Amino acid sequence: MKITHLALALGLALVSTQARAEKLVIKGSDTLGAKLVPQLAEQFKAQHPGTTFDIAAEGSTTGIAAIIDGTAQIGMSSRRAKPAEVGAASAKGVHMKPTIVAYDGIAVIFNSANPIKSLTKKQVEQIFTGEVSDWSAVGGSGGKISIYTRNTSSGTYSDFKELAMKKRDYAGGSQKMAGNEQIASEVGKNPNGVGYVGLAYTKAGGIKVMSIDGGLPSVQTVHAKTYPYARPTFYYTNGEPTGLAKQFLDFTISAAGQKIAAQVGFVPIP
Repeated sequence: MKITHLALALGLALVSTQARAEKLVIKGSDTLGAKLVPQLAEQFKAQHPGTTFDIAAEGSTTGIAAIIDGTAQIGMSSRRAKPAEVGAASAKGVHMKPTIVAYDGIAVIFNSANPIKSLTKKQVEQIFTGEVSDWSAVGGSGGKISIYTRNTSSGTYSDFKELAMKKRDYAGGSQKMAGNEQIASEVGKNPNGVGYVGLAYTKAGGIKVMSIDGGLPSVQTVHAKTYPYARPTFYYTNGEPTGLAKQFLDFTISAAGQKIAAQVGFVPIP
C-alpha cells in the first residue's frame, strides 16, 4: 500500500511539473534567430524555469507564414509583411501585428584580402545586379566578382534588393546561402567574394565591412538613418500577444533584453 501511495504521489508530482512546463514556438528570420533570440531565450529560461523553446531560423517568410497558419506564437522577421501576406492572414482571421524588437544595418562584406576601401551606393547596385562583374571596374586589382546572397525566403534578401538595388534582380550567377554565417564564411574563403550580413555577423574571420559613400554601419549611423541599408527587425504575432509570447516579447524589448541585443551586435530600440 505504501508503494501504491508513493507511486501515486510521484505521478501527481509529474503531472504538476508537466502542467507548469510551457513551450514557446518561434519561427522565421535567420538574422534574429541564429544568435539574438537563442541568447534571449537562455536568459528568459533562467528567470522562468520550466519554459522550453522551439526556435527555427529559416527566413522571415517562414516566420510570417507560421503566424498565418498558426504553427508559431512568434514569427521573427527582418522585413515587414507584404500586402499579399497581410491579405492571406486576414482571410484566415489572423491579424498580423508587428513589434519592432531591434534595429540592424545590412553590412556589405568583402574578403579581407580585397584592397578596395570604399564603394558608392551606385557601385553596390552595379555589383549585385551583375552590371559590373570584375573588380577592376570598381577600383580593384581585377578578378571575376563572386556574389553571395541570402535565399529568397530571407527578409534580408528582400530588404537588400529594395534598399541597395532599386528592386532590380540579383545577378544571375549569384550564390544563395541559407544564413548570414554561411555568407560570411564563403566570403572569408574567397578573395573575390562579396556579400551582405546583419551587423551581428560582421566579426567573422577573413572578412571586412565595406564603407558605403564614406560611411560604415554602426549604432550611431543606423539610429540616425545616415547609413543607407538600415532597417528595423520585428516579432510578428496574431493580434496582441498573450501568455508566454507576451512575456517573451516584453522581455525582448525591456532594458535587459535590449542590453543583450546590443551585446550580440544589434542596434537597440531608441
